[in-house]
Amino acid sequence: MSLSYADVTAARARTAGHTRPVAVSAPEPLREGGDGAQVCFAYECAQHTGSFKARGAFNFVAAHAGNGTLPPAGLVIASGGNAGLACAWAAQRHGAAATVFLPESAPAVKVARLHALGAHVHQVGSEYAEALEASRKFAAENDALQSHAYDLPHIAAGAGTLLEEIREARPDVDTVVVAVGGGGLFAGVTAAAHHHGIRVVAAEPEHCRALNAAIEAGAAVDVPVRSVAADALGARHATPMALDWAQRADAVSVLVPDDAIVAARQSLWDDRRVAVEHAAATAYAALRTGAYRPAPGEKVCVVLCGANTDPSDLGSPSVTGR
Repeated sequence: MSLSYADVTAARARTAGHTRPVAVSAPEPLREGGDGAQVCFAYECAQHTGSFKARGAFNFVAAHAGNGTLPPAGLVIASGGNAGLACAWAAQRHGAAATVFLPESAPAVKVARLHALGAHVHQVGSEYAEALEASRKFAAENDALQSHAYDLPHIAAGAGTLLEEIREARPDVDTVVVAVGGGGLFAGVTAAAHHHGIRVVAAEPEHCRALNAAIEAGAAVDVPVRSVAADALGARHATPMALDWAQRADAVSVLVPDDAIVAARQSLWDDRRVAVEHAAATAYAALRTGAYRPAPGEKVCVVLCGANTDPSDLGSPSVTGR
């Protein structure tokens, strides 16, 4: 399966008026960067269903609805949570059924939201790979349309529409930092970014390094999955689309430890009152740790990709006075 910039532009036309335009913050000095480096944040965590996944899901369902290939049995997907939420939302918008398979470890907040969207929910196994196998069996037995969390051109192209909006809001952005799981967001964003001459930094947890390992090996390889961000970034291997775009665009791949991800998430709450998932904080951790060091004067946009999290563990910094 290939992915082109033309796919992203087609996705933008298809999703126009159905997804929320991303809010991008004003640039500010980056304390961890070189002299004059600036950072802004793309608040995609405010997207429908709480993550960027709504873009790809709507594009996928709308394309099949438009082609007359949306079956009576509806859609089925395996997900760590966010892709399932997006699929259920997009299916609901088109009057279709959605069946979602999740690992047993999926966060309760995501499971509850899936039920609220009317999805048929099944929790299977301890990892995404087990849920994926169960979803494939369901699709075959019930003639349902198999969607995927990240490994379909329509899904990745829909995610790529985010970059178009970032560029319109901040035309001078040099670099975009995104968290990577299986690579759908990365592939779509990079297809668009490369067209515009924008660098993409792929940030992954040290022990969920599917894309980093694929770049190193020159092919998709299975990796162990163990991270505080594994519910969203716990893919065992990256997609060929993601590896293709990483190689074509000479993307920067960096790894960050779990403690830095936790600290970045807390910082986003303390400093900005934004409650994001650990996956979203992974992108910010790449800057805070120096895993990616911008050049002097570089203008960097960090994508905060999801907010489907339980904020009860985000304490407040000590304050004095009233």
